[in-house]
Amino acid sequence: MATRTTPYGAFNFVVNFDGGEAFGGFSDVSGIGTEATIAEYRFGNDKENHVRKVAGVHKVTDVTLKRGILNSKTLFDWIAATRTKGPEAQKSVTITLLDEAQKPVQTWVLRGVVPMKYTGPTLAGKGGGDVAMEEVVLSAEALELAT
Repeated sequence: MATRTTPYGAFNFVVNFDGGEAFGGFSDVSGIGTEATIAEYRFGNDKENHVRKVAGVHKVTDVTLKRGILNSKTLFDWIAATRTKGPEAQKSVTITLLDEAQKPVQTWVLRGVVPMKYTGPTLAGKGGGDVAMEEVVLSAEALELAT
């Protein structure tokens, strides 16, 4: 039985690719999820006039990662490999929530991942301390919860 009474903060996490490859630290991860389609069906000889709900095809939602721009081409090389190699460019991505002591709490594993969208930074000459941010949207075939 769990002894913790407060939920974990959403600000301590690590994103790894293919078991350890890092593309830099991400400031935001959003969209972790899965959906199942539900088909409604009714037997013609059912005594009650109601439908049965039958689980159908499931899919993994798209996951968005955001980070400050780094002097690294690794992420963009993966995007380029997706365009030229197709399924061979797929990776596994793990997103691990950490507790206050930086110990893993929960890990989501995305399998068969390819980048489907890249958005570069908004650049403006007005000055200030804004960080140049980039965003990549990942498409995954499967989502698992690791223990």
